[in-house]
Amino acid sequence: MDERRTVKVSKYLSKHLRHQPERIGLTLDEAGWVEIDTLIAAAAAHGFRFTREELDHVVAANDKQRFAIEGSRIRASQGHSIDVDLGLPPATPPPCLYHGTVAHSLDAIRAEGLRPMNRHDVHLSPDRETATRVGARRGRPVVLCVDADAMHRDGHVFHVSANGVWLTKAVPPEYLRFPESD
Repeated sequence: MDERRTVKVSKYLSKHLRHQPERIGLTLDEAGWVEIDTLIAAAAAHGFRFTREELDHVVAANDKQRFAIEGSRIRASQGHSIDVDLGLPPATPPPCLYHGTVAHSLDAIRAEGLRPMNRHDVHLSPDRETATRVGARRGRPVVLCVDADAMHRDGHVFHVSANGVWLTKAVPPEYLRFPESD
């Protein structure tokens, strides 16, 4: 499977498993799962065909591990804008987590902190390198350090998805450390 096809199938899966399952007639269960055969049939009925082998390749090859397969079901690991309960237990975060963004967002972040925007949670990276890649998707990246240790001590709840992305409802500005030269 070539890289362009892999990306195309991955984006299709993200759109319909994270944001708009109803567009192709899918109904996800409360935890975001759907039967793989149902997904493949619904996609085909709406003009986008892919095989189980292609699906397995996309899931295995995705460096961010965006999707999880359990038995005959699939779901997105996180990033939903629709109502799902991933069933992730609370977890104790490392002292610092990271968030990649771009310079033009910094004034709003300084004022309001990190908000989930159209998602359920704020996504945080366990390392600076990952956060840099995330920020670079929108331009020249700026990496913020989140004082996750202090947040956790102050009662904020964290979860970690199967692919290592840390999730929390919001990050108030007082827990953020900005780079010196932003």
